[in-house]
Amino acid sequence: MISVPEGFLFSAVSCGIRKEGRLDLGLIFCEKKGTAWGVFTKNTVKAAPVLIGRANLKEPFHRAVVANSGVANAATGEEGIKRAEEMLKEVAGLLKIKPSEILPASTGVIGEHLPLERIIPKLGDLVRGLSKERVEDFARAIMTTDTFPKIAQRCTKDGVRLLGIAKGAGMIAPNMATMLAFILTDGYLNKEEIKKMLSKAVDQSFNCITVDGDTSTNDTVYFLASGIKEVRDGKDFTENLISLMKELAYLIVKDGEGATKIIRIRIKEARNKSEARMFAMAIANSPLVKTAFYGADPNWGRILSALGKTGLDFNPLNVEIFLNDKLCIKNLQVQTQEETLKAEMQKDEVSLVVRLKLGKVSYEVLTCDLTEDYIKINASYRS
Repeated sequence: MISVPEGFLFSAVSCGIRKEGRLDLGLIFCEKKGTAWGVFTKNTVKAAPVLIGRANLKEPFHRAVVANSGVANAATGEEGIKRAEEMLKEVAGLLKIKPSEILPASTGVIGEHLPLERIIPKLGDLVRGLSKERVEDFARAIMTTDTFPKIAQRCTKDGVRLLGIAKGAGMIAPNMATMLAFILTDGYLNKEEIKKMLSKAVDQSFNCITVDGDTSTNDTVYFLASGIKEVRDGKDFTENLISLMKELAYLIVKDGEGATKIIRIRIKEARNKSEARMFAMAIANSPLVKTAFYGADPNWGRILSALGKTGLDFNPLNVEIFLNDKLCIKNLQVQTQEETLKAEMQKDEVSLVVRLKLGKVSYEVLTCDLTEDYIKINASYRS
């Protein structure tokens, strides 16, 4: 059962943006004057809702999130901004709030405009449908190639609730990995506290995953607090926030387009965090490594090659590679029978640990394998 933080209502409708007639427009409404912040894509091409969202976050209070699937409203120029603002104005009028108090988000096909002629007639139903019970409807309304809604929840020792809703399966890469996430709490936090907590939590969760190495034009994480309950223990709250966002990040990788397994890559004994991250991402984003995991082929040379393409200095003779705690490579020699390694790679979750013997820093990344289904999904994404 989903435990909704106090002060939040949810709704979703089908506007016909999606051809299948699925739910494709969602609304989160904060009954109080909520405090919010957001983190967005680092892609140079930023969608209209990203640009508007960043501007609207300058407001002291926020009351709602409006999110659609099917159309990204990215690479749509001034017309894209105009259409998004018109939609927010209509929603604001129905909710009796300011348009700038609404945070927008979109996901779907890049280069297509919001079909306002289909959206606006449904906004009345969207607002009238607001309810605490419609969390999953909202989660389904933002899905594109996702196969299941992604929802996580936590409760602090003081009874402050947190709820996270996310979507994402493809075009997932760090620097805000088409990923959307909405984090809600009934705790009281000022804007500076939210900024600090969100930045820390994103760095340890969504920025540590990759499905295909593509950073989207629309990646957005909003964190909205209704402010109803006192947050007495900031450390406990932050730990719950990070735990919740790590769960959402895990679910995104688990639902990677066409994926059959999760791969947990951990670099150990690097010189510093920056280099550890570069090594981890080089492995995680390598199509050769990812396809080898799909085929359960312990082709360790691909892992070593991925490390080398970073251009960072290391001694290949010192590298040790472990598969599910079984020593695979030491001194450039195979240490475990191939059939044993193949059996480990056939599991739903595989741990790959690489010891570099350069320093004391570790870094972990979640990724998935690369399959024929990923190609099929993305070859016919618009059809």
